[in-house]
Amino acid sequence: MGIQNFSQLLIFGTFIGLVGWTITNQIGRTQLKVKSHEDWLLDGIGLTIQGILIPLLQATLVYWLYQHLLPTQQGYLKVSLIPAFLIRFVVVDYLYYWNHRLLHTKLLWKVHQVHHTVTQMDVLGTSRNTLWTSLLIVYLWIHTLLLYLLADPTGYLLGVSLTSALDLWRHSSLMIPVNTRQYQFLSTWLILPQDHAWHHCREVHNSNYGANLKVWDKLHGTYYESKNLPSIIGIPSSLNFFQKLLFPFS
Repeated sequence: MGIQNFSQLLIFGTFIGLVGWTITNQIGRTQLKVKSHEDWLLDGIGLTIQGILIPLLQATLVYWLYQHLLPTQQGYLKVSLIPAFLIRFVVVDYLYYWNHRLLHTKLLWKVHQVHHTVTQMDVLGTSRNTLWTSLLIVYLWIHTLLLYLLADPTGYLLGVSLTSALDLWRHSSLMIPVNTRQYQFLSTWLILPQDHAWHHCREVHNSNYGANLKVWDKLHGTYYESKNLPSIIGIPSSLNFFQKLLFPFS
């Protein structure tokens, strides 16, 4: 099995597994039942954009752009598997931390706010966004650039697929019980669904921007820790469906 096929299988398998858990779990089923028709549409379109159109854009137009800007640099970087994985899982994770913080500034919040209209931790809402929000996220540009520059992108692709799987998980309601060894181990360094729930809540602001690692939030004073879950997820919005989808400026 090629690395690209493995990456796609990992992401798709994680998504199907979380959806399956949601359907078979009483809390999850309740969440699905209360989703409005608008929420189903927004989430379905977001997942289609993120899962199909963005990878297609990376493989065509953005890749073509780098071929013209850096015609002699394709495959220039000779990096082995583990360092390439760490570039994605650690270095690009730090870039995303600042990218995410920028999306929460006055300049770009209007664009990002749609993602925060989800009212429950729900794997289906992972990619809810205004359609062109992905153009403002470093992943589109950095992933394509490094896949273009790396002679062997295997390690980097593993980092991409693992991060994507974790992204689906941290937006879900599948929480690790606090009084377990798994929680004690993972909670020291990994952003868990509990942590990301606080990022989406109304009670605490400007916290938990990290994707994979919580060290960035701790380093820059934006980490909020609680073993409990917030009481209210999401922000109120007066935007209509088409504003959320295309033009989120009221």
